[in-house]
Amino acid sequence: MWEGSAAVCVKDRYLLVVQQGEKKLWTVPSGEKFEEESYEACCLRELEEETGYLGDIQRSLFVKKGQSFGIDITVHYFRVQITSGEMKIQDPDELIHDIKWVSLKELQTLDLSFPEDLVFLSEYIKQSS
Repeated sequence: MWEGSAAVCVKDRYLLVVQQGEKKLWTVPSGEKFEEESYEACCLRELEEETGYLGDIQRSLFVKKGQSFGIDITVHYFRVQITSGEMKIQDPDELIHDIKWVSLKELQTLDLSFPEDLVFLSEYIKQSS
């Protein structure tokens, strides 16, 4: 079982995304939870590692359960408010290729790591101010 967290950050109707992995696909900042850490701590650690930003968790959005590459996964998605930091790649796993803020229109054109997230993320951008 793989467990992790994802940071959903929206500012002025733009969503923070990272390009990652060998296939260079886009996703919200996310990653695997260490055994001893909470889902919230994982979310904030991954946000900082992948983007350079620090943030505060506003609330839990939802938990996604399913399978990826034949492995059971559980991912906790959190709404995160950016509080400080600056955009920079500092991923210790060296899996991040790019970071950017995207509009709803641009999000719909990206090759996503998890295409099933497109509907949720699109609706979230529309509802955010």
